[in-house]
Amino acid sequence: MIDIAKDIQSLSHFKRNTAEVVARMKQSGNPVVLTVNGKAELVVQDAVAYQRLLDLVGRAEMLDFLEASRKDVEAGRTVPAREALEKLAKKHKLDRKGS
Repeated sequence: MIDIAKDIQSLSHFKRNTAEVVARMKQSGNPVVLTVNGKAELVVQDAVAYQRLLDLVGRAEMLDFLEASRKDVEAGRTVPAREALEKLAKKHKLDRKGS
């Protein structure tokens, strides 16, 4: 969670105190919002926190996919795998061995 008092700073403060800000980021795990002329312009975070964010996004996308798949099954919008593969093979003129 962002701490407004510590995690929102001006870009010029960040430039002057980069080492200190980076150390605080690593300790807290929070990103820092950098402002230019009082408006949020950039978000800086350490690599570990960024990777954690990417992992969370990946899991969320998988959950969305699984939810959509479940709805397709419940609505009867599926076909047996063998039937689907046979249609694909026929469409792409492949024999049963995939050549």
